[in-house]
Order: sequence, then structure tokens, then C-alpha cells
Amino acid sequence: MNNVIPITGRVKFQLTIDPSVWIFDERKIDLTTYFDEERVEIDENEKYSKAVAEHFSKEIKEGAALPKPASQSKKRYEKEKLLNGTFGIKMKPFILNAEPDNSAEKVMISTAEGVHSFTIEEAGELILAFSKDGKPLLEDGPVHVLFEDGSNRNNPITHVRKITLS
Repeated sequence: MNNVIPITGRVKFQLTIDPSVWIFDERKIDLTTYFDEERVEIDENEKYSKAVAEHFSKEIKEGAALPKPASQSKKRYEKEKLLNGTFGIKMKPFILNAEPDNSAEKVMISTAEGVHSFTIEEAGELILAFSKDGKPLLEDGPVHVLFEDGSNRNNPITHVRKITLS
């Protein structure tokens, strides 16, 4: 089974995405809590600007501080979370990195069973689940496609082979 998914079609850049490395991606979503918690959309640039401003203000007031070593228990907890977690990642950054042509209107997700069609806006909100209970989705993966609202989390789109913009 091929675990790399190509993004092709009406895009400036043909990409291949490899879900096996997403466990290290800071954009990953913990799917055990994602659909149950309240979410507030925050612009990434705004979030970054606030963090930089807070850090700058702190350094002005207190001076630069040496980084504190992380405690072993926190490191162990994070490692356990990665080894036992269920994770996904939003599809939007991959679509944006492929740079869709102006003529592209649809995202077609090809699976072993058929093709699922979404608008580019809808596809950007889809979540690509890549691990369950710490294990990659080898049997029916490499990813499962979940709707942002979680309405298909018990019956996701599986056996994804290719993503095509048309």
C-alpha cells in the first residue's frame, strides 16, 4: 500500500503529502477532544503578533531570561500523548501550498470505493485523520477524511488514494 497521497490537477505545484510525518507537525489536531470542545477561530497572523508583542513586553519589563529546562514529567506526558493519541490535520494548508489555479472550483478525493467532491472552501475545512490510538491508519488509510463538525467521525471517508483539484 502506498502511504503518500498526491495532490494534482489545476494547481501550480503538484504535491505529494506523507501522513507518516504529521505526528511531528505543530498543526496537528487532537481528535479525542476536537469535536467536543468549543472553538473560537483565531487568525494565525493575529495569534503570532500577540505572542511576539507579549514576549517583547516581557523582555522590556524583566529583561531576557534564560530558557528553563522542561521537567521530565512534562516530556514523558507529551511522549505518551504522541504514542497513544488520535490525531488529524486540516486540509487547508496543503491546498494553499499547491496554489490552486483561478479556474479550480472543486476538490475531488479519490478513494478505493469512488470519488468524493467538495468545493475548495469545503475541502479546506476537512480534517485528514492520520493516527488512531497512536497507530497509523494502515488498514484503511493512509488517512481518513472527517468533516469539520465531526458528523462523519464514526463513518469517515477511507482508503484515500489521490486528491485532485478541478
